[in-house]
Amino acid sequence: MQVILFEDEGVHKFSPLLHLKPIYELTLGMRTLREKFEGALSSLTIGLHMRAALAPHWRLVLPNRSINDFAADDVLFLNGRVICDQFFAKKVLSGALEFGKAYFNGGQLIAFRAHPKMVFGDTLPELIDSKMISERFPSTQIDCRYIAFLWDLIRLHPEEFRREAPLCAEFGQVHGQVHPCAVLVNDARIYIGAGAEVRAGAVLDATDGYIYVSANAKIFPNAVLMNNVFIGTSATVKIGAKLYDHVYIGAYSKAGGEIESSIMECYANKQHEGFLGHSYISSWCNLGADTNTSDLKNNYGTIRMNVNGKEIDTKMQFLGLIMGEHSKCGINTMFNTGTVVGMSSNIFGAGFPPKTIGDFQWGGAEGFVNYDLEKALAVARTVMQRRNVRLTTEYEALFRHAYAKATC
Repeated sequence: MQVILFEDEGVHKFSPLLHLKPIYELTLGMRTLREKFEGALSSLTIGLHMRAALAPHWRLVLPNRSINDFAADDVLFLNGRVICDQFFAKKVLSGALEFGKAYFNGGQLIAFRAHPKMVFGDTLPELIDSKMISERFPSTQIDCRYIAFLWDLIRLHPEEFRREAPLCAEFGQVHGQVHPCAVLVNDARIYIGAGAEVRAGAVLDATDGYIYVSANAKIFPNAVLMNNVFIGTSATVKIGAKLYDHVYIGAYSKAGGEIESSIMECYANKQHEGFLGHSYISSWCNLGADTNTSDLKNNYGTIRMNVNGKEIDTKMQFLGLIMGEHSKCGINTMFNTGTVVGMSSNIFGAGFPPKTIGDFQWGGAEGFVNYDLEKALAVARTVMQRRNVRLTTEYEALFRHAYAKATC
């Protein structure tokens, strides 16, 4: 049996985070959704289904994965929005998901097992159509967790961090350098990877959680990391930073100021003072000095968020900023609760910008104009070169495809 993670029409509810990546590359807890699948189902060969425009770039990023291809007559398709925990993995590994059946939860297609050629012919579709699958196969309900909306990445993040951390066998090990004047509290729940540095005056306090510092990361003097914090490979935590509960800092990212219950993907930059709370910041974003996000309304009410032009009550009391890849904001930018910023937009100026900012926009509270594609690409190329990452032909084609969709 082959396993393939698939994208379905649910990806449309995750704009603007998925212009440059498939749904299962989103981060939740301590890992991406794909990494959770691969960790829990390590005995199985896992292939990937994604939108056609993504495939050339992601074949370079993940050269050892089969993408948009199948090599077996018996394929178990798993929705990439599923959070693959030990309970879901047990169902898969036990063979409980039967051939010729589809599995749903809350109206969402979770899995189906079939001969792919008999269903799709020789080519997998752009997105898996859940209605078509429900009409084709007998349906069964299945218990599992999955992400359905943008804000689920924030809502489920603490719970998922707390689930994953105790399963990590590496805690209690120190392979990097810890300065004698640094303080590690409850070091049985702290991991310091090879080549990592924890400098004088830094405090890593795992009294009520876990702290994971990956290889070659740097924790500068007087930084404070508390409870459930993950620092990715070669990431930097700046002097005096305050990282509270449930903070994920991706590989090669830079974190400073005050951060709480937030996810920063790899190569993101928030090195200055300012508050980031209950937010999701994509790769290649840059937050200017003293940028602040509001994550709680003055009346303590639930926060509404715009999804594809429709305002939806998230039922969440704490929700900050969700920002698409390559976007930036100037110094002293203020974001209101539940703000969504599209891909490659540039926000600056006084006052609160709108709560919904599209892709490739340039401006602020006074209004926006479209960001020229060639200028956006030139900035992206410069930013990536500074981190020794080449903007490949495949990545540029994907970037241009995102622009064409955003401006059509």
